[in-house]
Amino acid sequence: MQRRDLLIRSAGLLAALTFRPNQLSALGGPVLETGRMVPSFDLPGSSRTNPEQNHWTLDDFRGKWLVLYFYPRDFTGGCTIEARGFESTHEDFLSINAEVVGISADSVDDHESFCSSEQLSFPLLSDPDGNVSKQYGSWMAPYSLRHTFLIDPEGVLQERWVAVRPSGHAQEVMDSLRNLQSDTSI
Repeated sequence: MQRRDLLIRSAGLLAALTFRPNQLSALGGPVLETGRMVPSFDLPGSSRTNPEQNHWTLDDFRGKWLVLYFYPRDFTGGCTIEARGFESTHEDFLSINAEVVGISADSVDDHESFCSSEQLSFPLLSDPDGNVSKQYGSWMAPYSLRHTFLIDPEGVLQERWVAVRPSGHAQEVMDSLRNLQSDTSI
């Protein structure tokens, strides 16, 4: 009986040491906390509407809201639905000073094909080793996980979505962004 009590107490202590009430964990690891600066990135990518640019950094989006969405793979059902959703709302995002960027482990060539096939007007960035995806808690090798981060013009995370359902997600992000912008304009 004494040994059992010791094991229970040890398990409770271990749980207390590892539990962080303000930190969300997902399959990909700890997900960024809202209200904090996001990690910088520098990744190659593809953009059908900006073919001369082949590298993007977080600094490229300073002064604008950024919808940074991670997804598993080009040309798959859910990823295509999600990309089409962001494409259908892309002009609306641009009209309220927001950019959309997708990140996956796919190659730049795959992104070029996907952007062309789906007529995507926003960049898709290549993170083949998952280095950036890991920093955002969005990596389970060999794929990025379907998480989205809404970053304000100063680089602070304002909203996050984990284990996203692709259908209707772009509109959900748009609604959240509009609410955040209306709250800050008061």
